[in-house]
Formats: sequence, structure tokens, C-alpha cells
Amino acid sequence: MSNALPRIAWIGLGIMGSPMSENLVKAGYDVTGFTMEQDKLDRLAAAGGSAAGSVAEAVRDADVVITMVPASPQVEAIAYGPDGILENARSGALLIDMSSITPQTSVDLARAARDKGVRVLDAPVSGGEAGAVEAVLSIMVGGEQADFEAARPLFEVLGRTVVLCGPHGAGQTVKAANQLIVAINIQACAEAVVFLEKSGVDLKAALDVLGGGLAGSTVLARKRDNFLTRDFRPGFRIDLHHKDMGIVTDAARTVGAALPVGAVVAQLVASLRAQGDGGLDHSALLRAVERLSGARA
Repeated sequence: MSNALPRIAWIGLGIMGSPMSENLVKAGYDVTGFTMEQDKLDRLAAAGGSAAGSVAEAVRDADVVITMVPASPQVEAIAYGPDGILENARSGALLIDMSSITPQTSVDLARAARDKGVRVLDAPVSGGEAGAVEAVLSIMVGGEQADFEAARPLFEVLGRTVVLCGPHGAGQTVKAANQLIVAINIQACAEAVVFLEKSGVDLKAALDVLGGGLAGSTVLARKRDNFLTRDFRPGFRIDLHHKDMGIVTDAARTVGAALPVGAVVAQLVASLRAQGDGGLDHSALLRAVERLSGARA
């Protein structure tokens, strides 16, 4: 049975890429990975995958190439050039970019890949590290219906909500909207936490009851313990959310959509990063509110 499954090349084994690729291995897929850190390659091999020495080596025999890297420059670096995916993947391969990048980068990549006989989907995800580990990600996809159907079995191993949102770039546009909502939501929760604590209310009790009402959200459920324990180990780094707020702000300007609250939160994310907190989880927006309120360092 496993022989019938497509062979996968996975490029980028970070906080998200490692557990996602391992979920495909567990599902019976032959996964060959490449990333810059040897310990991440060792982790994939220990999980039952194979480690490659380069992008070209990883993609050469793959039916499907999946990329999960931080931003547009990294996608371009691994896709283009003599050592890149497009020059080394076989004709007819399907390239699924699951990174969060600008919609235009996805459109350009699909156009360049078409000339090489490579099909492309942009398929960014939401759900963070926990969603990746638990295989309950939301996956928003841009591209052709036929390619989406071909990739659906893979997506269903990685996530729970899988939706084709439109043509190339549409997945990235929806991801940008997702990041706008998440940032504003975390900021609102952070402000509520500081307000509650300064008021002397039991924070755990307050968050329990808020979570059960209209103020409840996936963000509050996922980040509640971060707020309670001040644990800001990264599930999704401020650095990356800063990048995403740049994407949504720029894309909104291009189409003529006003983002008044989003613009403020983008600046708060930028200020947190400027204060040295870029490596922390985005729930560390709480630290920015605390600083403004004179509550903590």
C-alpha cells in the first residue's frame, strides 16, 4: 500500500516543519527532508524519514515537494537558481509551499514553476506549534482545483480544516487576514489580563469565565496558560508575526482596505521586537501592555 503513496520532499524543519513532516511519516509516507540544521535532520531520520544533503538531492525523486520556511526571501532562495527546487524537481511534480509569504511571491512562483512543468499550491497554515503537533491545523490553499484534490490526502494528515480559497496567492491572502485577527485578538486579551490583574481579580477565575462567553476564542484557549504563567517560549515568534503584519498592512494598502486597529497592533508588535522580544511567543504582547501600564518589566 505504501508504495502507492507519493514520495515527499520536505524543505524546512523548524517549529512547524518538524512535527508536520513527522505526521506524514507516521501516516506511511516516504519523506526526505532538507534543512540547514543537522539536529533537525537527525530528528527526521530518527522519526523514520530520510535526510538529504541539499535541496536538489531532496527534491530529485519526489512526487510532491513541500516547503515550510520563514518568509518570502527564503522561499525564493530555495525555489530559484541552479541548486533550487524548480531546476531539480522532475516535470509533473507538485510543489506545495506552506510558508506564510506575500501573495505576490506565490503568484510569481506559480508562474515560474509552470515553465518547468511543476504545479504549485500556496497552502499556509494556522494553528501554531500545537496545531502542527496535533495535526489539527487550518490549511488555506490557493491554486488549481485539480492540484488541490491531488494534495488533499496530504493536507488531511496535517490538518483538520482544509479549504481551497481561490487562485494562486489566495491562500496567502487568507493567511494574512488570519494573522491580522490573531494579533488583534492577542492584544485584546493582553489588555484584559493587565486590567484584571491591576484590579486585583483572580486571573485564572476571570479567564475561565471569559473563555465560556462571547469573549472566548481559540486564541484565548490556546494562550491562556501563557498569560497565567508568563511562559513565552515560542510557539509562534514575535519576529514572524512582525513579518506577517507587514504583509497584511502592505496587501491592504494595495487593495485599498483600511486597517486602523491592525495598524496600531502592527506597531505594538514592532515595538516589542525593537525591545528585544522578537524571539518570544506572540502572547508576549502582554509584556508590551505591562510596560505601558507600569505593571512589570
